[in-house]
Amino acid sequence: MVAMVRKDQEEGPADHVPHLPWMRYPVDIDTFSGCPVTQLPRLDPRLAEALQRMGIESFFPVQEAAWLETIGPGAFERDICINSPTGSGKTLAYALPIVQMLCKRKVMCLRALVVLPTRDLALQVKEVFDAIAPVVGLSVGSAVGQSSIADEVSRLVRKPKQEFYPTIDEEYVQMEPQTKIDILVATPGRLMDHINMTNGFSLEHLQYLVIDETDRMLREAYQSWLPTVIQLTHSIGQDHSWHDIDGKTLLHPLTTIRRSGVERGFKGKCYPRLAKIVLSATLTQDPSKLSQLKLHHPLLLNSGKKRYRIPTKLESYKLICKSNLKPLSLIVLLQELQGNKCLVFTSSVESSHRLSTLLCFFENLPFKFSGYSRLQRESTRRKTLEAFKEGKIDVLIGTDRMARGIHIDGLRYVINYDMPPYVKTYIHRAGRTARAGESGSCFTFLRKHEVKTFDKMLKKADNASCSLHSLPEESIETLRPTFSSALRKLEESLESEAAKKSNLGDKMPGASKRKRSNQ
Repeated sequence: MVAMVRKDQEEGPADHVPHLPWMRYPVDIDTFSGCPVTQLPRLDPRLAEALQRMGIESFFPVQEAAWLETIGPGAFERDICINSPTGSGKTLAYALPIVQMLCKRKVMCLRALVVLPTRDLALQVKEVFDAIAPVVGLSVGSAVGQSSIADEVSRLVRKPKQEFYPTIDEEYVQMEPQTKIDILVATPGRLMDHINMTNGFSLEHLQYLVIDETDRMLREAYQSWLPTVIQLTHSIGQDHSWHDIDGKTLLHPLTTIRRSGVERGFKGKCYPRLAKIVLSATLTQDPSKLSQLKLHHPLLLNSGKKRYRIPTKLESYKLICKSNLKPLSLIVLLQELQGNKCLVFTSSVESSHRLSTLLCFFENLPFKFSGYSRLQRESTRRKTLEAFKEGKIDVLIGTDRMARGIHIDGLRYVINYDMPPYVKTYIHRAGRTARAGESGSCFTFLRKHEVKTFDKMLKKADNASCSLHSLPEESIETLRPTFSSALRKLEESLESEAAKKSNLGDKMPGASKRKRSNQ
C-alpha cells in the first residue's frame, strides 16, 4: 500500500536542518543594515544618478548583501540563492549587479536572461531594468506574449546583413550576434516559442540567468524550459578560435567570456560557467528540485533564522465568523477600512466570481470593487489592475494569481476571505502589503474549527504574531435583510450565466452532430 503524503508534510518543519550542506550555513541578510547609494563600493556613477532619480537614497539589506557577493569581494564566484521576505527589494538586488557587470560590453547581444512565472510580474521587473539599463547604454527586451510573436521578433532580433549585402561571407554572418538586446525578461512559454521558432534568437552569449519565484518555477514544468536553457548554454562548444598568419590561436572578437568553474556533468573539467541567481520568499529546500538548477558552489542569502519570514512591519489579525455570515463580515470590515486600497484573496476562481457578483447586489456600498480572475479577458484584467493601482477601484477580489511578486503602491490592507492552506500561501498573500519598509495589515477570516490549524501554521514563520479582531454585531445584523435578497439575485445570475454557456456550446460547430450521435 502506497502512503499518501500531504503537501504540508512534504514541506516539513520550517526550522528543520536542510539536507543540503550549503543551505545550513547561509549569509544572514539581517546582519546588513543597508547603505546609502553614494557609499556602495564600485557603483557606476551613472547608475547612482539613475537610482537617485528613482527616489532611492539607500539600499535595503538584501540589495547590499547581493551586491557584495556579485560586484564586491564575492565577485560572483558562486551562484547566488536568495530567500528573503516579499517586498524586501529582491528585484533591484539582482537587476543592479547585472547592469553594472554588463555596462562595459562592446557588442550588443543577449547576455542576461530573467525568467518569471507570470506576464504581470515579468512586466513589473522589466520596468526596473528600463529605469537603470539605458543610462549605461544597455537595451532591455521582453518576451511575455503581450503582443504577437511577430512583433516581439522585430524587437528582439535584427535581420542578418546578408539580406542587404549578398556578397558578405556567410560564415561571418552566422558568427555575428543577431539579437538587438542585452537583457531579456521573459515568461517560460514565450521564451520557448522564441527558442524553437525565431531565427537568430540565440543563448550562445548568455552569461547570467535569473530565476525569480524559483519555488513556483521548479514546481511547474513550463514546457521543460529550464533544462532546455541549461543545455543550450552548455552545448555551444564550437570552436570560436581564429588563427593568424603565424598559426597562433586567437579568440574571435565576439566570443563570450564566461566565468570558469567546475560544473556538474562535466567530470570535473573546467567549463565556461553560466552564472545564476535564484530567488523566492519561500525558497524550496528539496534537493531533487534544486538539482534541476545545476548550481555552481551555491551560496544562500537568507533572512532570519527560520525558513519563512513575514515582513517586519506587517500586522496580522484573525476574525472568527460563521460561514453563512462571512460576506456580511467582509462588507463591515471593508467599511472600517474605507478610503484605503484592499486586496481580497479567495480560494478559487469560482469563489472570487461568486463573491464579487454577490457584492454587486448590495446597494450604496461606500467602496468601489472589482473581481480579477482568469474568467476575464486579459485586456480586462490589465485595465482592472491599472485602475486599482491608480486608486479608481478601492477593493480588488481575486485568487492566488495576484499573490506572487505583484507590487501595488499604497496597498495598506490584505484580506484572506478564505484561509490560506499553507504558510507559503499566507506569506505570498500577506506580502502584497508592508513592502519596501512600509507598514501594512493582513486580516484572515476563520471558522472556529480552523483557528487551531491557522495558529499552528503561522508558528512556522518568524514575526508571526496574530491578534484577534472583532467586528460590531449590530453592523452585521443591519445587513441581513439585504443579504437574503442579494443571495436570491446571485443564484438567478449564476443560473443565467450557466444557461448562456450551455446555449453557446450548442451553437459551436459540430455540436448538433454530437447530439445526434448521443441519441
